[in-house]
Amino acid sequence: MERKEAIERMQALRGRNLHELAIEHNVTVLSPLGKVNKGWAGHVVERFLELPINSAQAPNFGSWELKSIPIKTLKNGKLAFKETMAITMIDPVNVCQKEFEESHLLSKLRKAVVVARTVGSHYGEPSYVYDIIELDLDEGTPLYEAVKADYDTVRNALLDPQRGFNSLTGKMGVYIQPRTKGAGHGSVSRAFYARPSFLAQFINLESGLLVNPTSLNIEQNLIID
Repeated sequence: MERKEAIERMQALRGRNLHELAIEHNVTVLSPLGKVNKGWAGHVVERFLELPINSAQAPNFGSWELKSIPIKTLKNGKLAFKETMAITMIDPVNVCQKEFEESHLLSKLRKAVVVARTVGSHYGEPSYVYDIIELDLDEGTPLYEAVKADYDTVRNALLDPQRGFNSLTGKMGVYIQPRTKGAGHGSVSRAFYARPSFLAQFINLESGLLVNPTSLNIEQNLIID
């Protein structure tokens, strides 16, 4: 399924409770041992699109990749991104060789189809699809140039023999940051992550308020054009 068709079909998911769809499509959310299947939300979307479930963290369907970002409700009822979003691993050799225009980072961003969904404090609370977006970066725009600058910050650090790979830190970057990725605090792998400020350029959280996640009006609040 091509990206355009997938996005068109996914619009029907806006405002839908993914837990209900998980039951409908036989997707396991909680294992018999009580462990949450971290990729369950993406699996629900794949089943909805009648695609084979992809066990990869960022399922690749050729012309596009599926990503999910959780949205939490603050005490004042406003919405906020719960975390940053992993984009792609940092291969220092590749980054040093490639300008931003030919980078793996830009390619990954342009392939991404992101499902933003609400989450509660407990896995069993309803998870509603808030928005489905593309991370299109038009060359020459302020956002494009800012992301390019973030990439160049990482690239310049890698090219500097006095700094190198170990100098990469999550404090770098305005919109895209390099950060450790992998199990445990001793991980030496790093990846590019999209900060909430970057996601906010595409997902408008100001247009939706969740007063009560179990409210009968929540689906109306979440169906946003």
